[in-house]
Amino acid sequence: MHCTKPRFQAGTWGILCPCVTPDRSFRQSGRIGISSSQSQSQAPAPDALPERLRQSFERTIDHLLRATSADKVRYRDKMLDICQRLLATPGGRAYLYEHVGLLDQAGLFEGSDWEDPSVLSPGLVGDTLSSADPPTAVLEMVSEIRLLAVANGDLYHRGMIPDQARHFLTQVLALNLNRFLTIGGEAERARDDALADLVDEQFAYLKDNVGLGDILGKLIEEIWRIMDQRPIQVDQVKIMISQIAVAMQGAAGDASEGALGADRLVSALFGPTTGCREDPGLPVYEERLAAMDSATLQHEAAGFARAMHDTGLVSDYHTVFVRWLVAHGEAAMLPTALGLSSTGIDCLRCYQDLIHHLILETISPDTSQTVYALAMMLERGVLYIPPVGPALWRQSGLRLTPAAAQRLTAAYGPAVPPEMRLLAGVINLLGLPLGVGQGNNPTCQSARALSMWAYSDPDYLLYLVAQAAVFDDVIMRFEGQPIYAAAARATHAPLALMDVDPVSVVLVPLLNGVYEEMGRLCEDRGEDPHRWINREFHGWWVGGEFNIAVDVTDGALIELRSFLERFWATYHPLYNGNQPVIHPQPAGIAVTDSAARFIGWHAITILRVAMDQARVMRVYFFNPNNDSGQNWGNGVEVSTHGHGEHNGEASLPFVDFASRLYIFHADPLQRAGYVQVPEEELDDAMVMVRESWGAEREER
Repeated sequence: MHCTKPRFQAGTWGILCPCVTPDRSFRQSGRIGISSSQSQSQAPAPDALPERLRQSFERTIDHLLRATSADKVRYRDKMLDICQRLLATPGGRAYLYEHVGLLDQAGLFEGSDWEDPSVLSPGLVGDTLSSADPPTAVLEMVSEIRLLAVANGDLYHRGMIPDQARHFLTQVLALNLNRFLTIGGEAERARDDALADLVDEQFAYLKDNVGLGDILGKLIEEIWRIMDQRPIQVDQVKIMISQIAVAMQGAAGDASEGALGADRLVSALFGPTTGCREDPGLPVYEERLAAMDSATLQHEAAGFARAMHDTGLVSDYHTVFVRWLVAHGEAAMLPTALGLSSTGIDCLRCYQDLIHHLILETISPDTSQTVYALAMMLERGVLYIPPVGPALWRQSGLRLTPAAAQRLTAAYGPAVPPEMRLLAGVINLLGLPLGVGQGNNPTCQSARALSMWAYSDPDYLLYLVAQAAVFDDVIMRFEGQPIYAAAARATHAPLALMDVDPVSVVLVPLLNGVYEEMGRLCEDRGEDPHRWINREFHGWWVGGEFNIAVDVTDGALIELRSFLERFWATYHPLYNGNQPVIHPQPAGIAVTDSAARFIGWHAITILRVAMDQARVMRVYFFNPNNDSGQNWGNGVEVSTHGHGEHNGEASLPFVDFASRLYIFHADPLQRAGYVQVPEEELDDAMVMVRESWGAEREER
């Protein structure tokens, strides 16, 4: 998801992913110190420190306080070295806690990403502490000690109140729970890193001072928020739930509010029904099934379906159950086990042989989420599209090219044959077209394309998957000219995908090659290449009129009011003749951080525009970045539930969305004679643009 370079070279301004490392030229932080009005009794008392270390600290902090801006770098590096020694010394963190306000006042954080704590991201902390160089990791740890002092009321920092500081720290601990529950993987245990012990001690220190109940509560909240979006890839979520289960065992007497709701998540994975409630193991559960009567089996089926649709997660026991039903002549209970409505039941009955075949071919404990995707595929009625059924039969008989098989095995291991893995991935994508994500890769264009095809053109998607699987190549056309993906990929830098679904593993490297080649073919046209690429790459249904608010040559805003007026007249039901969005449309947004500063360009899909239950007109869209809930600053906070969103959708009020939009497509015949857009709505959006990503851009 992190982009390190534009998708096209300077002068063409391609749509980027939103997680480009931001250029953080932070505002000057207010001076802080230990608050004289607050008791310091909450600060842990430092143990006796070596006198030489204490003197070194006092001498260096004095130099740092007095140093000019040019000299501060030298003393800052020395202070970070002393801070590292303090972190490794008993009582050192308590000493830093007492003096962290002085360190901030002296300029330890000045000019760094940590200068303004109000815009820090808890999601970056784990990677920073695990992979950064020692000075950077030490600066992160001292910053967390500063936030703990703010949270305790022992330190005042302008722009950061105690509740915000405590919320940040609970997020950090929730996202790194494995570090102090001792359930890390072999990589953590095998590390030969001088900082590893300091990092573990840092997390233990924060846990002791923040509290386990808050951590569990935040972690549970994060899991529900993620699962509301129904992602295809849920491995990390399952790891977090395993961490919750371990934590609950370690805090058996803790009845805090933070632990409420954990039982639903843990039981959904490890014991969703009466027959497996105590997590007996898969072989034992399969033996129990053979002894159950019809009523008990029906009860088990309903329990599995209830847990699956409640959480979006599938227990390994559920996979054993549905396979057993098909293999032992009890398939009549499948509608109950899958939680199907009348639509899904009719589809299952029409394509019964295919569904039974797919269950036996794709579903196992290693591909458990396929059960949910299969249910959603039936609910969508995708199989009623005539080519889809035969295409799935074809897919189930394919033998993969060695290159495709190797990519799947490298991504997921050898436990499941690559053909089975890919077929399960196809079902996942057809059932959850808004659940696909780009992972930790700069591939938002290709991920968006997969979602659009699964949503609107599934037989074309299945054709591309088959070509990629059998030939490790696909052919697409750009303005009548064929582009061979394998040849195009060979001319561009190879891409190793991380954290993506099986279809993406096989297909996205080829799609990326095609996309790059399309960009090359129109790079000398002097305009944004997506004017030509989007319709050729995604499909005929993309609107033929291309609208852009940015001059690609210098980044200036061009005719912003006219751009926004065209967007209102194209998509707002009150001003476009109440025309709905028929096919999902590609669009480009200018992503901003929580301080409304520009981060980068990003590809999304406009799905629909409608009023929510509060009668607020909202744009509902797909964001391929794996987590659609984001704070884009100045009150623009993306919602993923609670405002009429379907699973996988993000939404914003129409004006808020328009304030971050910079590219959209339209039907050139659509707007003739429609109602004029109110000036005040356009004015609001323009102000929001100028106060965020357009703040330093010339407008003409």
